[in-house]
Amino acid sequence: MSFETIDFATEGRVATITLQRPEKLNAISMELQGELLTALETAAADPGIHVAIVAAAGRAFSAGYDITGGSTGSGGGVTGDRDGLERIMRNWLRIWDLPIPVVAKVRGYCLAGGTQLAAICDVTFTAAEARVGTPQLPLGAGYVGSIWTWLVGPKKAKEMFFPTGEMISGTEAADWGLFNRAVPDAELDAFVADYARKVARTPKEILALQKQSANRIQEIQGFREALLQSVEIDAVAHAGPSVRAINQHIRDNGLKDALRAFDAGEIP
Repeated sequence: MSFETIDFATEGRVATITLQRPEKLNAISMELQGELLTALETAAADPGIHVAIVAAAGRAFSAGYDITGGSTGSGGGVTGDRDGLERIMRNWLRIWDLPIPVVAKVRGYCLAGGTQLAAICDVTFTAAEARVGTPQLPLGAGYVGSIWTWLVGPKKAKEMFFPTGEMISGTEAADWGLFNRAVPDAELDAFVADYARKVARTPKEILALQKQSANRIQEIQGFREALLQSVEIDAVAHAGPSVRAINQHIRDNGLKDALRAFDAGEIP
């Protein structure tokens, strides 16, 4: 199986999927999300694979959605945008629904949509030195923050998302409950590999049932609905004058200048 944006490898009962867009800080395009899910579902269907690791090449786990490459929305006004956002969110929920555990290994920058991917995985280990944060421009509302709110609570989520571009360390992300545990970067690879080996010893059907039980408890409390309600909120935000102004600036002047202009108070 050949991929353009990820690497897929197996060793014993462990599959490892590595995001491979380091020149784009592993920004999430539709192609990358699709290939990641294909690889994870291939691993889950293999009787010999008991656990999957999601990692990334380069200096970022993921800087978020590839907003210059059309990673969100699908045209057709607010309705088309809403439909595109729902497709992306339901794709993340495919990781939640997989019958095998998925472990995220986070180092470097993990921002915006990258935090959705990291947090939707069943277990997330991070380098203590990682930088974990919110979108760097106010290009939407509620979409990324929904999973933060579920995991860290509304007070901490509001603290992070009311400003734009806030970042915390990997240690803080673990302390808040967004991720499971933080370890020094130099120890992260060995730590995750050791954990995956321990998980892989558990029979695959037992792992599936353990995950199903834990997920059903979250479903009873409304987890899926909590994430999906953010779709309409974000579509409304995209149609507002502030987001339209920033997107126009990106089209006219590029993303780098839009970041500069926002920080300087020139837009929106």
